[in-house]
Amino acid sequence: MHTEPHDDAPTAAPADPAGGTAGPGRVVLAGTPIGNLGDAPPRLREALETADVLAVEDTRRLRRLTAGLGVTTRGRVLTHHEHNEAGRVAELLDAVRSGATVLVLSDAGMPTVSDPGYRLAEAAAAEGLTVTAVPGPSAVLTALAVSGLPTDRFTFEGFLPRKSSERAARLAELVGERRTMVFYEAPHRLAVMLTALQEAFGPGRRAVVARELTKLHEEVVRGSLAELLDWCAEGQVRGEIAVVVAGAPAPEAARPEDLVAEVEALVAGGARLKDAAGEVAARSGVGKRELYETVLAARRG
Repeated sequence: MHTEPHDDAPTAAPADPAGGTAGPGRVVLAGTPIGNLGDAPPRLREALETADVLAVEDTRRLRRLTAGLGVTTRGRVLTHHEHNEAGRVAELLDAVRSGATVLVLSDAGMPTVSDPGYRLAEAAAAEGLTVTAVPGPSAVLTALAVSGLPTDRFTFEGFLPRKSSERAARLAELVGERRTMVFYEAPHRLAVMLTALQEAFGPGRRAVVARELTKLHEEVVRGSLAELLDWCAEGQVRGEIAVVVAGAPAPEAARPEDLVAEVEALVAGGARLKDAAGEVAARSGVGKRELYETVLAARRG
């Protein structure tokens, strides 16, 4: 098992601004603002200024970010996006092995979360290299927090497949999901997505569309899937979209009297009454003794 150094460890070396400790190279996953530059933490500014290598999705976004924050980078800038991520990992790992701090940035939010960075983090961790983070804004957690839906347990599902058959298959897997679900979607596909959600989960399922989070025109629309689909049809939806959907409701508890026929069917097949009652009780969640007594009462008429 590989344990990475912590700043509070007694033997740790002094921390550098990008995170981790001075010495060996490291991968730094840095969260960037999802809309409002005021959300950039001081550590992000320091990491931008001191990193040896900056792996970014889009160099134009990097220039806008640094200009907005008033910082100047000194490190080498490399593109690192979904189309070249697999080939770029080896080069970035070489830099880390040589002692460089490699700062990984996505266009917005945290790298690796539906954005490039996972392959590099996975490879670096597997090799025992240091992987650390400069925490920052996340559209997933922001949308979840403002949704008004349960936050104690949730799952991030990213973008649904574009093909209707694949999308339907993915949603079929989630029909019984009890946790709150967070999705991303492009604005021009939102109506198609909401239609698919309604077909899979039913029109009454509670959901939230969060648009342009932290930006000037932020909008959070809450309602049933049917209501959100009507809202979406009223006009063109623009901006970055996150959709939060309530989990499936808990199934109604089985009643012993509704299970009598199932027990008697097992008895007719040769099972002892106590064994049949125990088997049905175990898979239905009712008490074995209560079910056994209910079957006896039903026999007495």
